[in-house]
Amino acid sequence: MSETVELLRRLVAIDSVNPDLVAGGAGEGNIARFVADWLERAGLEVTLEEAAPGRPNVIGIARGSGGGRSLLLNAHMDTVGVAGMERPYDPVIADNRLYGRGAYDMKGGLAAIMAAGARAKQLRLRGDVIVTAVVDEEYASIGTESIVKHWRADAAIVTEPTELEICTAHKGFAWFTVETTGIAAHGSLPDVGVDAIVKMGRVLVGLEMLEQGLRSFGITHRLLGSGSVHAALIEGGQEWSSYPERCRLSVERRTVPGETLALLEAELSTIFASIAATDPAFQATMQTGLVREPFEVSEDESIVQALWRHVSAALGHEPGSGGSPYWMDSALLAAAGIPTVVFGPGGAGAHAVVEWSDLAQVEQCATILAAVAADLCA
Repeated sequence: MSETVELLRRLVAIDSVNPDLVAGGAGEGNIARFVADWLERAGLEVTLEEAAPGRPNVIGIARGSGGGRSLLLNAHMDTVGVAGMERPYDPVIADNRLYGRGAYDMKGGLAAIMAAGARAKQLRLRGDVIVTAVVDEEYASIGTESIVKHWRADAAIVTEPTELEICTAHKGFAWFTVETTGIAAHGSLPDVGVDAIVKMGRVLVGLEMLEQGLRSFGITHRLLGSGSVHAALIEGGQEWSSYPERCRLSVERRTVPGETLALLEAELSTIFASIAATDPAFQATMQTGLVREPFEVSEDESIVQALWRHVSAALGHEPGSGGSPYWMDSALLAAAGIPTVVFGPGGAGAHAVVEWSDLAQVEQCATILAAVAADLCA
């Protein structure tokens, strides 16, 4: 078993379920201590920084001699829950696959950046290679938010699983809470009661029409297509024999580059105004929650070009490239002014009962990252 595969096996064996996703989740404390110890033994300068109490990021630096460009490698340590899995922390290797929670999303990528950081230390480069193992990507990304407040680099690679293809764009998202207001009354008093749930029904119809419009007439991106919107959660009412006073709806809007928060809020306001124009009893409010911007990097950026060269050399052919429909921490790094690209090993089963990482690709990824570091940071 290679050192990189053994590293991945040990990472998967550590429970690091995000406690904001699953009540009582173990969090990242134990895996952070393992990552820190491993990087220290590899000769990197290691710092632990808490993004929240008990939830430390690990920053390991393969310090350069000076005068070279710096490269930041980023992967998250947290995972989703393990409901339905038989042996989530007992890694099994079969047919060059390693099975277990987090193997694909994204401890394969985490093992790759750790191995690449260790190799960079041995190369005696001029520039720094900064390995960042972060908390909380699966919920609110407080880990990488903390990283960009305290650390800078000339370029970055996020090793989310891409099957060794190069990802230069991904969608963003925004969460909204919509609440319709009615008048509580006994179910036998229709002249008094106003049904907040029925009023929300009109909002749902408006969202369906918005979704259709986004697909037909909305802003589109060459790699990502159009944005989208869906109703995620709904609750309301007091009891069987009462007109419901309130109904609350959680809405998620997925975005592409060019779609702003102001545009998204205006879309919902337009739906409300259209309903109110024909229904004087309609009352609704909107609250904006978590917002994450979409991401895009130019293919002409030096980090993208360097990655393209070394992936091509390692694979013997040009890599695939494209965009991703889901959000990643790359958007936070890019927003902080760090040219960033997404590239990681393959596998399958993100958030699924059966999850596995392609071991050959994990090792290839580590080799390619080290080659990019040697190129960029020489």
